[in-house]
Formats: sequence, structure tokens, C-alpha cells
Amino acid sequence: MATLLSVNVGMPEDVSWQGRTVHTGAWKSPVHGHRTVRRLNIDGDGQGDLAGHGGEIRAVLVYQLDSYRYWQMQLGRDDLAFGNFGENFTVDGLPDDDVCIGDRYRIGEAEFEVTQPRVTCYRVGMRLGEPAMASLLVAHHRPGFYLRVLTEGRVQAGDEITLTRKGPEELSVADTDALLYLPGRDPAKLRKALNIPALSPGWQQSFRELAAAQQPKQEPGWPSERAGTGQPREEPGWPGFKAMRVARIVPETSTVSSIYLDTTDNTPLPEARPGQYLSIRLAVGDAAPTVRSYSLSSTPTTGTYRISVKHEPHGQVSSYIHARLHPGNLVDIASPRGTFVLEEGTCPVVLISAGIGATPVLAMLHQLAAAREPRPVWWIHIAHDRAQHAFADEAHELLAQLPNAHEHIYYTAKADPQETAPHEAAPHEATPQQAAPDPDEPHITRGRPTASSLVAMGVPTDADGYLCGPPAFMDAFGGYLREHGLRPERIHTEQFSALPAINPGVTPTTTVRPHQPPGPPGDGPLITFARSGITTPWSPAHASLLDLAEACDIPTRWSCRTGVCHTCVTHLVTGDITYTTQPLELPEAGTVLICCSDPTTEVVLDL
Repeated sequence: MATLLSVNVGMPEDVSWQGRTVHTGAWKSPVHGHRTVRRLNIDGDGQGDLAGHGGEIRAVLVYQLDSYRYWQMQLGRDDLAFGNFGENFTVDGLPDDDVCIGDRYRIGEAEFEVTQPRVTCYRVGMRLGEPAMASLLVAHHRPGFYLRVLTEGRVQAGDEITLTRKGPEELSVADTDALLYLPGRDPAKLRKALNIPALSPGWQQSFRELAAAQQPKQEPGWPSERAGTGQPREEPGWPGFKAMRVARIVPETSTVSSIYLDTTDNTPLPEARPGQYLSIRLAVGDAAPTVRSYSLSSTPTTGTYRISVKHEPHGQVSSYIHARLHPGNLVDIASPRGTFVLEEGTCPVVLISAGIGATPVLAMLHQLAAAREPRPVWWIHIAHDRAQHAFADEAHELLAQLPNAHEHIYYTAKADPQETAPHEAAPHEATPQQAAPDPDEPHITRGRPTASSLVAMGVPTDADGYLCGPPAFMDAFGGYLREHGLRPERIHTEQFSALPAINPGVTPTTTVRPHQPPGPPGDGPLITFARSGITTPWSPAHASLLDLAEACDIPTRWSCRTGVCHTCVTHLVTGDITYTTQPLELPEAGTVLICCSDPTTEVVLDL
């Protein structure tokens, strides 16, 4: 008979860690007497990061006495006390290879259901002073597990633990954990996992992605801040950079030009998916070569790519392109990449952009027009005025080729005389006087779109939305789409600055622009963070590429920091790395886990 040995609780507190402040409830201590277990947690207990811990699905964390004894031997520790692994219940019995997802247990007056293994969180390592602990828990098949509270009630140390119902499929906690984090997955077990209603939604989604032969986008439990920001499988192109020739340059407006790029040897180019981008490397001045990314603005022909670049007044690279790049010049180009791509399907499509953000959705429109796509298509674009409206005629002609197209253009200049550039355009609530259709061109509105505009346009709520523009624009319009009724997972966004950070539990600080790392410069190979525009020499003073990125105040995405969860997976544009801690499962080709890797050559990261 299994027994509850200890009830451990602790309220969240701020803990100093590696120069940051982490708000965490990982510090738990045993209590005496009865404690009431409620739907969300135990009286006197709390979690600091409710996105990844706690809540109805993860109300109670369980760890076993046998695992304590195991780690005492493995780690050579004699100072481990109940609660040290962040668990609420320390139990005698209930091993991870015997307990199954969906099992139900009665303890004292309460009843519980097993929902998932422990999240591979860095904080257990922080609590124990063992940085690799998240990886070790998975590698040694001793994660522990979470319980959902079915019936609230009092519990206390010494209570017997009684199995009241065995979970369907009888998939153990250890097997479930290995199925997500370790290679050599058993397809039969994967099918079992997808057939367990008690399994938490985050793990269900990760297993659905695995069933679709795709690496999960991130650690289950932390919801994506924007749909479409993961880095799933891509078709292979060429490795690193290769020289391409500027075939011609075509002005689109006074500030936007399209650059057509050909191969130098007439070999066919890999077919790019509509919405992907190219990375271009240029030697601008005496500084190290600079890398920037630009969307492909049309579907590629056999031997030509087209990108379109807006001249930013203080943009070093865009100024170089507009002033010094000429037909016949050679430039270094990395193969097409990116996951903001037009998906196949039958649902209506809504393409929404502001200013130069039109480029990736314009490539999607080219693809739809070439296929004479029968599904309804909405084209919604915001520009400053007609003079600054790039691709106006091109998009209008493409829409005319579709059997069910809806075009809606908004010019903001008349509504807001202070607006000076399309890349600054952002929708906000406007009065009826600010937004009015042009009587000569009814598809053009003088003003700004609002949430109610989507209703007037007839945008369906079952559509797939593709959204590109400045961050403020995407945040606002993404909110409009959700308010209108589009599900978040069907709203896809693109941005070329660094992706929103995922740093679970770390207390937010004032945003700082990416910069060179403090201290003396390193003498190792150059590291380029392409999205952030930072190139800096590597120094062994940094523990990993992630550590270097953080020293540059580049927004980063991580959870375990030990090569398990793959939240930090980043596209490797060019270069080679070595893993300082071998990941339990290698990421897909062309990507790297920056939390546990160092460079061996010059490296360009899509970060």
C-alpha cells in the first residue's frame, strides 16, 4: 500500500538567479497536521509561474521516496529533505514506471487524477543547485507527476493512497515522459497517448505534432505568445550562404524597391513556400558583414527570387541596398526559410498587412492567384497614402484572377496628418468621420480599420488569418481578429525582429535594445544574431550561445536550459556548433539548441 509521507507547501517568492529575479514557488517545506487540498492547490501553497505550473491540471506535484534515495546515491548528496524537488506530496510507492496517466487515487478525504509528468523546468535545478537536473530527471526516467483534484478534502502525512480507477491505455508516467522528450518513439504508445482524456491539453498538442511527424514547437504548458512563431520542419535548401547576382532593381514607391536575384550558374533554385524569407549578408563599410532578412515578395520562378526592401532613414543595410546595390552585383544569400507560410486547406483566407509588411502576404496572394484558388480570399492592407502604397496595381490584378476575392485598402494620411510612413501605421479605434470609403474606388477607405470593420467586410470567423506589419499593428489587429471570433491558432503572424521572449518565471525588466555584450570583446569566431542585427566575436567566458544572446539583451526562448525541452531551438543559417551537454534528442537538421551549444566556426543564428 502506497503512503503519503509528507505534505509540502510554499508560497511564491523572488529568488536571485544569474543576475535575474525569478518569481517561483519551488521552495516547499513539510507541514504538520491536516491540510485541505482544493481545486487549484493546497492551502498555504502557490505557484509563481501559472503558465507552466499549477492550475486545475497541475494542482499537486508528486515525487517518490525511492527517487529521493536514488538521487542521493547518484548525486552524492546527504542533504535532500522532503519538498526539495518542489513536490507537494512526497510518497512511499507510486513509481513513475507503474503509475499511469488517468489513474485515480484517494488520499485522505480527497480524490485525484494523474494528468501529466513533471514539466522539464530549470527551477528544479536552481532549487537543488544542480543545473542539469531537468535533463537528469528525464534521462533517468524519474520525473514525478502532476495530479488534478477531483474531490476536494483534507489530507495529512500518513494517509494511505488507494487506487480507485486505472487510467485508459495504461500508459505510465515514465513512458509518457520518454515519448515526448527521448528519441526512438513507439508509434503504438503515441497512439495510446492521444487516446487518454485525462492527459493535459499541452501534452496532447505536443503529441499531435509528433503524430504529424513534426517536432513540437515548444515545451508543453507554456502557451505561445503568438500563433505561428514555432520552428517546425522546413524543406532543405543550400547550406550557409551562396553568391547570387542582382538581375534588376525595380522601384515600387519612392522608398520601396524590389531586387530580383538570379543564380550565377543558371542552376534551378529551390522552390520557396509563399511567406518565407531570404537572409542577405552584406559588407557595409569597415564593420563585420551584416545579415538582414527580407520576405520573398512573389512566388519564385525557376531561376529568380524577388525581395522588396523599404529604405529606412537610419537603416544601415537598407540605405546600402538603395544607394549602392546595382544590377550585376553579387550578394551572399541564405536559402529560403521561415514558418510563416500559406497552409493548404479549404477555409477562407484573410491576408492582412501594413506598409512593407505586405511582402510575405503578397507572395501568398501570387500563389493563390496562380492556382485560381476557389476558397474566398480577403486582402486587407493599410498604407499611408496612394503614393506610399507599394504593389497596389500588382495586388489588384492578382485579386482579379480569383473567383471570390475581397479587397479592402485603408489610407491613413487624411485621418492622421502626423502619420509619415507606412511602417508606422497601426490600427486603432476610429470615429465614423475618420474612416470613409472613397466614392470613386469603393475598395479604398480613408481612415483606419477597427474591430467593427471586420464585420462590415464580411470576414468569416472560420478563416485562416495571415498578418504582417509593425509589432503594434499586429498586436492590435490580432486582437481584432480574436474579438471577431477567429481562433488564436488560426492567426499566423510574422515579424523580423527577435521573437517574443519565453523566460518562464523571470521577472520582467525594462526592455533594452540588443547591444554588444559587456566586457572585453572575445577573440573567437563571429556570432551573428540575424533578427537582432548583432554581430560579435565569441568568448569562452559565455557558457553557451544562449548565454551570449542574453548578455546582448536579445530576447530568448527557453525552459529547461539543459537540452531537453527544445523551446530554445533556433535555425542555424550557417556555421557549425558543438554541444557542451549532449541533448537527449538532437533537433532537426538546420537547427540548434542554443542553451547547450558553443560555436566551432563563424555562426549565423535566426535570432
